[in-house]
Amino acid sequence: MSEPVQHPPENHPSAIYQGDPAILTLADWLGDAVAPADFPETRLRWRNDRAAASVGLAGLSNADWAAHFGRFQPLPDNLPHPLALRYHGHQFRVYNPEIGDGRGFLFAQLRDDRGRLMDLGTKGSGTTPWSRAGDGRLTLKGAVREILATEMLEALGVHTSRTFSVIETGERLWRGDEPSPTRSAVLVRLSHSHIRIGTFQRLLALEQADEMAALIDYCLTHFPGPPPPEDAPARDEPAIRLMHNVVERMADLAASYMVAGFVHGVLNTDNMNVTGESFDYGPWRWLPEWEPDFTAAYFDHAGLYSFGRQPEALHWNCGQLAVALRLHAETAPLVAALERFGPLYMAAVARRWCWRLGVVPQGLEADTQLVAACEAAMRDSKAQPDAFFFDHRCGRGPATGAVADALAGYEPVHGTHPYWSDSAPQSMLIEEVEAIWAAIAEGDDWAPLTAKVAALRRMGAAHGAAPLPAGHG
Repeated sequence: MSEPVQHPPENHPSAIYQGDPAILTLADWLGDAVAPADFPETRLRWRNDRAAASVGLAGLSNADWAAHFGRFQPLPDNLPHPLALRYHGHQFRVYNPEIGDGRGFLFAQLRDDRGRLMDLGTKGSGTTPWSRAGDGRLTLKGAVREILATEMLEALGVHTSRTFSVIETGERLWRGDEPSPTRSAVLVRLSHSHIRIGTFQRLLALEQADEMAALIDYCLTHFPGPPPPEDAPARDEPAIRLMHNVVERMADLAASYMVAGFVHGVLNTDNMNVTGESFDYGPWRWLPEWEPDFTAAYFDHAGLYSFGRQPEALHWNCGQLAVALRLHAETAPLVAALERFGPLYMAAVARRWCWRLGVVPQGLEADTQLVAACEAAMRDSKAQPDAFFFDHRCGRGPATGAVADALAGYEPVHGTHPYWSDSAPQSMLIEEVEAIWAAIAEGDDWAPLTAKVAALRRMGAAHGAAPLPAGHG
């Protein structure tokens, strides 16, 4: 069994820690004060010290870590109590006004080493007023899967929440999609925001115009982005500025999923935050082959959120934000912002595709032709996407036909890494995920998980600095 590494016994945040509970200005109508579950035990299973260092918390001892992220003792200068956030949302295109944080809450807000406002939010921390018939818990397997998803996505350049902490809680849970009883855990994620499209949908449904104005101002203040194009109508209006920012972010997020070969599985509007950061991982999958109809969720019978329909889903979700923002803006400028999604998406796919292939972009027309040639080759050969990108990195490998022609004029990026001499690339197919979980479930052996995370981080280092997420200041 692999135990968490012990850390120096500093029982306080480091000098860069800066608590900033900015959301308290909205708390009266945005959330409900809640208490965490009182778990039978708090056994530390995962602490992300790379993420913790960015917010000044890497120096916490394991005991204090468990106290803050298992018992949820407040962090200094932070929220006095957790907030279960209120929101509505479209779930598989059906509007649901009865949802909100049902098994999680916002625990703390703090500044990172880049000055950004960050959230520490939970999953599996107990029941809230929005739990409905749920028990507010998370299975340990679900927490392990979230570690794997976020680490793989981060390595592939996707703007994602990071799994910050996993603590096993000593309860036994019954689930219909796992052998039960199964072990339980509480997870903490570090992300740039938990303000969802569904947060705005709720304010529209309740016709709370003043509150929406305050929320728009909060988002523009704490999640700044570039100004709309010079010719954008009503470009100085706050709601229009926010709409343009979100469209840019969502188009880039959709592109990053496609280039990573990732299927989120549940792209509901309550799972979409306004910073365009991927989060809340349930039935995710990576492609075994390039198949647009591939779905991740066993309950997605119509393929609404299949791999190839993910850009459509995020565009549709942006449309729901536009509908909500009509409480503060005219329709025409919102539609003008929404119409930017397609071109922005295509440009984002091109730049991210070149990054993953390790070639210097040549311009949108040439890059788009390269993408099309690679997609056709993967579809025809049934190559696993991770292997395809690995084999063709920097224009090397067995490129033939249209792919060879498309790559001919491309210059490889500078720099080498031993990863590119490995016999095979890192991947995250379901068989690998199940094998890592089996080691934990059957022998409490965490070594395969630890080794996989190290391998994924090595892969991320080999790719070099990821493309900056679009739509941010």
